[in-house]
Formats: sequence, C-alpha cells, structure tokens
Amino acid sequence: MNSGLLAQRRFAPFFWTQALGAFNDNLFKNVLLLLLTFVAVPRYGWDTGLLNNLAAGLFILPFFLFSAWGGTLADHLDKQRLVRRLKLLELATMIAAAVAVWFELFGLLLALLFMMGTQSALFGPVKYAILPQHLAATELVKGNAWVNLGTFVSILLGTLLAGVLASLEGALGRAAIATSLVVIAVAGVVVSLKIPAAPPSVTGRVPWRPFSGTWRVMRDGLAEKKVRPALIGISFFWFLGACYLTQLPAWVKDVIHGSEGAVSFLLGAFAVGVGLGALLCSRLSAGRLELGLVPIGALVIGVSGIELAAQSSFAGEQLTLVELLAMTDFWRMSTLLALVGLGGGLYSVPLYTLMQLASREERRARMIAANNILNALFMILSAVFGIVVLSVMKLSLFVLFACLGWSALLVGVALLMRNPRPALRLLIFALIQLLYRLRCRGRQHVPATGPALVVCNHVSFMDALVLGGACPRPLRFMMDRPIYENPWFNWFFRIAGAIPVDSDRRDPGGVRRALEEVSRALRNGEVVMIFPEGRLTPDGDVHAFRRGLDLVLARDPVPVVPAALSGLWGSWTSNKDGKALTKWPRRLRARVLLVFGEPIPAGYSPRRTLERRVRGLKRAADQSLSRKLGGPI
Repeated sequence: MNSGLLAQRRFAPFFWTQALGAFNDNLFKNVLLLLLTFVAVPRYGWDTGLLNNLAAGLFILPFFLFSAWGGTLADHLDKQRLVRRLKLLELATMIAAAVAVWFELFGLLLALLFMMGTQSALFGPVKYAILPQHLAATELVKGNAWVNLGTFVSILLGTLLAGVLASLEGALGRAAIATSLVVIAVAGVVVSLKIPAAPPSVTGRVPWRPFSGTWRVMRDGLAEKKVRPALIGISFFWFLGACYLTQLPAWVKDVIHGSEGAVSFLLGAFAVGVGLGALLCSRLSAGRLELGLVPIGALVIGVSGIELAAQSSFAGEQLTLVELLAMTDFWRMSTLLALVGLGGGLYSVPLYTLMQLASREERRARMIAANNILNALFMILSAVFGIVVLSVMKLSLFVLFACLGWSALLVGVALLMRNPRPALRLLIFALIQLLYRLRCRGRQHVPATGPALVVCNHVSFMDALVLGGACPRPLRFMMDRPIYENPWFNWFFRIAGAIPVDSDRRDPGGVRRALEEVSRALRNGEVVMIFPEGRLTPDGDVHAFRRGLDLVLARDPVPVVPAALSGLWGSWTSNKDGKALTKWPRRLRARVLLVFGEPIPAGYSPRRTLERRVRGLKRAADQSLSRKLGGPI
C-alpha cells in the first residue's frame, strides 16, 4: 500500500484529524482510569471495579443515545463543517479536562468522559461517510486500510503516552497531562480546517431528535439486505477485539506473571498486527472490494486464537518486561496476538468498504450510525460474556480465549461454505502473483455492474486463472468438458463457476446447454469470459475467432471487453516447443502483461471487429513487454 493518498488534500487532512482524535480519546480515557485507580481510590476509598465499569459505561452510553442523531446530522449537513464543529467540541472538552486534571476534580472528569463519548458517537458516522465523497470506488479499500491503521496506531500511542504521563508525580504530572490534552485537540482543529467540502446527501431541515431514533436506525440498518452482513460482521470483530483487549491485563498478570510493561508490549503487538493486516488487505485487494479476505481473516483470527489459548503459564514469580523479552514463549505469545490483529485487519477492512458501497448515499451516514450502535452493543455483550465465563462459570482465561478462537474459526468456515468463490478467486490471484510478475492495464474498462463478456487470446492453460484472478469482478469462463470433468480438478472448476462445453459430435446438445448456461449467467448480471479461438494458439499469434462468439452475442447483446495476454507464450502450459504440460517448467516469475481494452457497446460487437481489437491489444502488449525485457519476447 503506497502512501499516495496521504499526500493528497482530499484524504490527508481527514486522516490526520481522525488519527489525532483517536489519539486524544485514548490518552484521556486511559489517563482517567489510571488517576481513578492510583489516586482517587486510595484517597477516597472508592471501589476500583465499580469506578472502572462506571467509566466504561459513561463512554459507551453516548453511542446508544447519540449515534442515530449523528447519522442524521451527517446526512443533512456538510460533513466538512460538521467535523470542524465536532473538533471544536473536543477542544472545549479537553480544556475543561485540563482544568479538572489540575485541580483533581474526579467527578468532573467522569462527566467529561461522557462528553468525549458523545463527541466520538457524533463523529463516527461522519468518519466513514465522508470517504466515498472524496475517494473513487477503487480507492476505498486503500482509504479504509489507512484509516484503520491510523486508528489502531493512535490507540496504541495514546495508551502508552497515558502510562508515561500518569507515572509523573505531583504538579509536573498534572501539567504534562493537561498540556498534552489541549495541544493534541488544538492540532486536530487546525488539521480539520484543511478538509475539503463534503456536501450533504439529503436536503431539508435537520431534525432535532438527539435522544430518539436509536432503535429505528438500528432496525433500518439490519433491514438492508446488502448492508446487514457488513454490520453484523464488523460488530463481531469488535466483540472479539473488546474481549481480547479487556482480558489482556489479566492474561499478563495471571498467565505470563508480567508487569504493566508487558501489557503495553502486547497491546503494541496487537496494534501492529492490525496495521499489517490493513496494509496486506490493501495490497491483495488491488483497488477492488475483495470479500474473499473476510473468511480468510476470520480463519487467521481463529487459528491464532486457539493456538494462543493452548499456551502454558509462565513461572510463578513476577517478571519484568526485559526478562520476558529474553523468553521464547513470550515472543510466541506476542506473535500469536499480532496474528490475531492481522486477521482482524484482513477481516474488517473489506466489511467497512462493503458497508460504504452497499449503502445508499442519502442513508450512508445512518447505516454507519447503526453500525456504531451495534458495535457498542457487542462490546457490552463481550463484557457480559467475560463475566459469565470467568465469574459465573469459574472457568479460566485459557477457556475464554479458546472460545473466542473457535467462534472466529467457525465464522470463517461458515463463510467459506456459504460462498467459497471470492476466497478461491483471491487465492488464485495470490498464486498467480507468486508464479508471475503480473501487471494489468485497463481493469477499469470492465463494467462495475451488470453483465459483460470478456474475450481474450488463448496462449496457455493458465490463461483462465490469470484473467479470473486479475479481473476486478468475479467472472465465469467456458472450458472444454474433458478438462472440466478431470477428477482431480472438477471440484475446483465447479466452485469457480466454470461452464463446460463439448462438441456436438462427442456430446449431442452440449453446445446448446453451454450457451444456455452462458445466457443465464449474463442475464443474472455476471461477467463471462470466453476464448473465441476455441483452442490454444500453436504459434503464439491470435487466430481466427470462431462463430460461437456470434451465437453468444445473438442470444444476449451485452458489452464486450476485449483483452490480451502477453508473456505466457513459452511457459510449460503453452504449446511452444512441444505440447502443453509435457515439458518441465523453465521460467519462474516471468513477466506477464494483461491488457483490457475499452468495452464495445451491446449490439456493436461483430466477431471480426473483436478479433482485430484483440490482435491490436496483443501487439501493443508484446511491444510494451519487449521494451521492458530489452528484446523480443
């Protein structure tokens, strides 16, 4: 994931505004918890558990009360102006917090925690609703990945800085905390002034209903069939994350027998994992929504979580962070927790992107508000789950972590069983990237929605996999029935949605059935790929297109996208220097270029025209690849 977006005004100011807000949120929240635990409790004899739960409740409660209204505001107001006003609210809250910290007014600090939660609840719908207005659809995955990365890094840094500042004693400590809160808030206000305008998606008066509509918004969000899986899926991740992070201090204390430094180190490992997962998601997605990453991410969370739960306790004596860092078992636990975070990044980023793309523009902010409400609800459920397992059932942390791991694993398996094609397509794309140095051009020419036919030259047996992996949309492809029925690969072809075809001589009616299946796929709005030459090229050139292409287009006049492959001639799956698959592979990581041409509108796609277009694309691709290689390919 390159940093190009961070250099552009349409994204960078918002990114830093969000990151600074998350940083200040966690700095204030953690400083308050530390002050309550180490200053207020000894001084006034208050109950530690009660205070911590009260603080958590005061921060989460606004998400139930105000998220719905925040979504309404984001739909009715310019999101740029709304962000600025919310940042001014944050600044006012932090100035009051600075005064409360200096004079140790703990009651006021708890009230301000509620205000900070309110600001976060109102800001949440804006956060993800503004991105589709400033970014192209192909940039949303990358934008969401950066936002996720920035958020988790900010959470980590805010938590760490809170520990450092809270350790300072007396007036120096209070001054450092107060100054930090105000300075970060001022920085957030200044950066927010650079955010470009984001006009409202709904006109008319803004309804003044700050306390109502929570359940209506959540009900409306869950009623949207396209959005509902994303809402529930994201909330499940928040459930898992809240469980892990809430129980991490107890895990360090009771299992690892470490100090506070070990908690910070493991928090850092988790945050780094989430960041790496977001980066990897952006890399693997290549500018498109890759839902296949969701089950893969869940499986990574599940396997890592189960393995983490299987680790044994350390020695009974208290260990410092330095002592722990010298132990292999501690590094193993840190790696497993980082992998849980990595799986979370792979899992959540596509779901946030799906929520943005599937939501209607005039309701997008309210759908995000519904997600925030559900997230808060699932976080409360995570606390209840922890209480039931650890306090009511008297089970161990190992059992709780095992339950989390198995639940994620079951979710991943269920998603794969329900729809394996996105994950299979992603794995194919990853395999192709390992085998070849594949470059693609013109992928934007494949229509984003609706039916389309992709026609391409046929060089090798890898062509369908290359096209299937590189195409921005899932596609189905026609193939010879004898290959389709191979007992070793038939399961793969069925999952991939291949359409078998055979000659009428060998299978009477086979062509008709294949054409009917192609027609059915096109009428369902799918993308179908065919190789009009009908066979592998014997010499590397494009040969005459057969009349089967005319039959397909006669039944269903759809846009046709010409494509050309270059660089696969000479591979062991091509017919160069002998029949395909009968030679030993001699090239690894060969350069391959795939070019998509501009689509030809429906009804204007005669076979000869398409043949000329593919020949032209192939010639241009060969020349481009030849220049890179410094000689003929």
